[in-house]
Amino acid sequence: MKAKEAGPDALARLENLLARLEPLLPPPADIDWSAPAYRWRKRRYLGVEVGRLEPLHRIARIDVDDLRHIDAQREAILRNTEQFVRGLPANNVLLTGARGTGKSSLIRACLLRFVNDGLRLVEVDKRDLVDLPDIVALLAPRAERFILFCDDLSFDEGESSYKALKAQLDGSVAAAPDNVLIYATSNRRHLMPEYMRENLDAKHQDDGEIHPAESVEEKISLSERFGLWLSFYPFRQDDYLDIVAHWLAHYGADRALIDAARAEALQFALQRGSRSGRVALQFARDYAGRHGLRARR
Repeated sequence: MKAKEAGPDALARLENLLARLEPLLPPPADIDWSAPAYRWRKRRYLGVEVGRLEPLHRIARIDVDDLRHIDAQREAILRNTEQFVRGLPANNVLLTGARGTGKSSLIRACLLRFVNDGLRLVEVDKRDLVDLPDIVALLAPRAERFILFCDDLSFDEGESSYKALKAQLDGSVAAAPDNVLIYATSNRRHLMPEYMRENLDAKHQDDGEIHPAESVEEKISLSERFGLWLSFYPFRQDDYLDIVAHWLAHYGADRALIDAARAEALQFALQRGSRSGRVALQFARDYAGRHGLRARR
């Protein structure tokens, strides 16, 4: 039956069917290039996974001046990023070290600092690194400068997605576009697990490996492909308290209230087992919020 001959009920059923099928189909291929940041998202449509750049118009507003006691790391990554946005040679960056010390926040702060100069950020999850060639192909023709951001990067034994990262960093026949860099954070310096048995001069390996030293070299070579390494270390007690004071002042606390918070701040860090910048910010939010609530009652 032709659509124009169909009755109102048939047309309604057809419209209902199309409405139910639409979520199962891939979205339009057009990309909103006006966003300051993007996230690579993969969804399954009719049994097939399709990746796309999801625009992020609201980004975390982290100022580099709020990141304290990491001055050397901050200056190094800001210099490298400025070289990149100015069209000068720059390196891929690996930030490693203690948790909560500002590795991820520093990369996000770089975006806020240079977004008006054409810098854009693309978050890529570790499991989606196999899509790096597709992502780079979308970004290469653009005039903007893109940082591919991989947070908490590490690979377990047997994972093969690191090979796509190695090829993108340095190891592919295709030349890397000059408008794309990779910034990654990790708690592991070499990104992949290492075992004591790999350092022993064993004559026999249970898994049949004849040259175990070559396996070790392969693991180390991944992190060596980042041109700039930045290491982050746990904060001293005085540094932690200074960060607490900074955030309390940010939330409007006066000097007397900041001084009174020292003992509670140390106890808070002891309960968390860490004197990190993240813990300092969490304490400041809690402390300032509690005292602000009391003042309104």
